[in-house]
Amino acid sequence: MLIERTIRAQLVRLFRQYPVVTLTGPRQSGKTTLCRATFPDLPYINLERPDIRESVSADPLRFLRRHQGGAVIDEIQRIPDLVSYIQADVDEVGENGRFVLTGSEQFRVSESISQSLAGRTAILRLLPLSIPEVKLFRPSSTIDEMLQSGFYPRIYDQQLDPAQALADYFETYVERDVRRISNVRDLSTFQRFVRLCAGRIGQLLNLHSLGNDAGISHPTARHWINVLEASFVVFQLRPYHPNVSKRLIKSPKLYFYDVGLAAWLLGIDRPEHLRAHPLRGALFENLVIAEVMKHCENAGSRRELLFYRDAGGLEIDLLYPVAGRFVPIEIKSSETVTSAFFDSLSRFRRLVPDEIVREILVYGGGESFERSSVQVTGVKGLARALDSLDRG
Repeated sequence: MLIERTIRAQLVRLFRQYPVVTLTGPRQSGKTTLCRATFPDLPYINLERPDIRESVSADPLRFLRRHQGGAVIDEIQRIPDLVSYIQADVDEVGENGRFVLTGSEQFRVSESISQSLAGRTAILRLLPLSIPEVKLFRPSSTIDEMLQSGFYPRIYDQQLDPAQALADYFETYVERDVRRISNVRDLSTFQRFVRLCAGRIGQLLNLHSLGNDAGISHPTARHWINVLEASFVVFQLRPYHPNVSKRLIKSPKLYFYDVGLAAWLLGIDRPEHLRAHPLRGALFENLVIAEVMKHCENAGSRRELLFYRDAGGLEIDLLYPVAGRFVPIEIKSSETVTSAFFDSLSRFRRLVPDEIVREILVYGGGESFERSSVQVTGVKGLARALDSLDRG
């Protein structure tokens, strides 16, 4: 069963407006499937294949002459120099809708694109499935099932055992991408490092502490975080610094693009293991923040998501920008809403009243309602709440 991806409308629109569209994102997020289904008439070239990669590298001009009508070129980071030839080609032809490029190494793709295709390509990021996409496939999925299974499409499309699929994903990632992206020799220590990262979801990133616990130096810890970011395993949420006289936290927070992978790294291989797990709240927070990120990416929006925390203990889990202001979002995994859940939102509202558009509380229940002027929604209703904000 082909999973209909929300981002498809943006992909089609931008293909008509630019000579090149570049689609980045984690491995197995569905980039190839989406591009081939959306543009079935374009030839498909997979640069992961050594024979094709060798042929294209040997004579890129001949390759482009054979594909004057355009093509889908998968894993463009495997031949970074090809981007320069594509730039010359699209400039010469002067038509939109020529090439679709995909890449799963964030920084290498971005560097190649920014150097050679600036102004000639639109850039989209395809992340793993969103909750609305999963609901089309498995409408009865519980929160714990989604936390444990994660959101990689193959798990749903091929009805794979999530624990086995995530174990295979991680093993393949370590053996292939980590070796290629960076000269990581001690793979067992790197694996331990990634598991320690999973145990720090939603916490301020302290590279000294992380390095000490993993038995590596601070520079190595920083480098390995960069490796994980480059391959779309983790991302950092930056703090917001409003113009107020407060001592503010300046360290970012650490999250995983796929919460299921984080859960697997923590040893969670069944949904029922989450019921009393001490990190269930952190995983739920990761789920919500990743969902908001997917919402932005699927709409082709470049919103900068932030969090707020000061030395006095006031913390807002997420700030969603709208028209130069913010929607503070508090995240609570409990299925029951209590009055204490609104305390941080109230304090933040008093601190920066002119910068707030609306307030949202996301909780572990299923109902949506308004309380104390705050929109309360279950995580499955979050997409509707964000759509409403975007429409103004």
